[in-house]
Amino acid sequence: MVDHSMQSSASRNSRRWLFGLLVLLLIAGLCWKFWPSGVDHKDAAGQKVAAGHTGKAGGMRPGFGGAGGAVPVRVAAAVTGDFALYYKALGTVTALNTINVRSRVGGELVKIAFEEGQMVKAGDLLAEIDPRPYQNALLQAEGTLLQNQAQLKNAQVDLERYRGLFAEDSIAKQTLDTAAALVDQYQGTVKTNQAAVNDAKLNLEFTRIRAPIAGRVGLRQLDVGNLVAANDTTALAIITQTQPISVAFTLPENSLETVLARYRSGAKLPVEAWDRADVKLQATGVLQSLDNQIDITTGTLKFKARYDNRDQSLFPNQFVNVRLLADTLKGVVLAPSAAIQFGTNGTFVYALDGDKKVTLRQLKVGASDGEHTVIEQGLAAGDRVVLEGTDRLKEGSEVEVVNDSDAVPTTPTGHLQGQPASAAAEPSATDKAKKGGA
Repeated sequence: MVDHSMQSSASRNSRRWLFGLLVLLLIAGLCWKFWPSGVDHKDAAGQKVAAGHTGKAGGMRPGFGGAGGAVPVRVAAAVTGDFALYYKALGTVTALNTINVRSRVGGELVKIAFEEGQMVKAGDLLAEIDPRPYQNALLQAEGTLLQNQAQLKNAQVDLERYRGLFAEDSIAKQTLDTAAALVDQYQGTVKTNQAAVNDAKLNLEFTRIRAPIAGRVGLRQLDVGNLVAANDTTALAIITQTQPISVAFTLPENSLETVLARYRSGAKLPVEAWDRADVKLQATGVLQSLDNQIDITTGTLKFKARYDNRDQSLFPNQFVNVRLLADTLKGVVLAPSAAIQFGTNGTFVYALDGDKKVTLRQLKVGASDGEHTVIEQGLAAGDRVVLEGTDRLKEGSEVEVVNDSDAVPTTPTGHLQGQPASAAAEPSATDKAKKGGA
């Protein structure tokens, strides 16, 4: 009875193993059926194409490696043109002169003659201090002067009389000398009195406070009726000179060679001031001056540019983006920056070798503005380089050009990334051939 039960259990286990074996064989057959055959197929035109990982219908099966087809790419031609070499920095608008207007005499403020924020000229009346105390001081000084002038005149008459008497030997020499000394004394007193009169006139003039420079007046700090002290710490108003105006900025010391060489040669280097968003050009001026030493904490040198600012677009203490045109490189090879790649062996591009293949070109690059890059070695005008699709390329890869930008890049024709209008780039050999064929 026990032996029969054991035999039944062994029979069931054998059937299970057999069923599992059949399932494995079925799976193996399905894999064999759908696994790529590795045999070349022909397309509708009878051309051989490499058999990739295809299914039953011959379609490509994703996830099983790449096919041997051409890589679609977008290309553009390198050209010859002029490249404007700009240096960018953050600048601060600085008034050429900033004046804190204070009273030079004390008294009651009786008049405000300016509107807040208005433009004034040098000599315009701004405010007035009560002049009556200073008028009285002037009258007193003038009275003292007249009194001493009369005494001087009398002493001069006595001196002339004593000289006649001394000539007749009627008086002693000492009497004549005393009369002469008295005249000199009164002359000194009169000069002192004259200085007091001039000082009183000056103080009276100072009661009328005038603009020392032309510029824009800020908000007033004192109102009519306040008592003002001479040279008070609180200014009546602040005047800033805005025409012309300057912008202060710094450049790193590794960018100074070209700028200093051009500046010392006497060249007028244009300096553009763009708004804070770096979108709108606000003013164009010239490099005016530079500091005499490099800041050792930042490794930068301070510069100042001057602007006419006729339209008042620049405001003191405003932050602007500065673009200094250091030089213009003539007739250089320009390539789109998007085509330039960076690898372990340096900078390179994928250039078309014919129409169907690419070759890797090692480059020596120069200045760049973000869109265009100067190529010093490795490319010539007319060479076409790959802009998009580089991640699937290697040396000798087959490509399919889906978009050939014949005229890219050209030198900018307007203000782009700080670039001014420059001469149009010379047409490449490819462009000339296309135009000739047309």
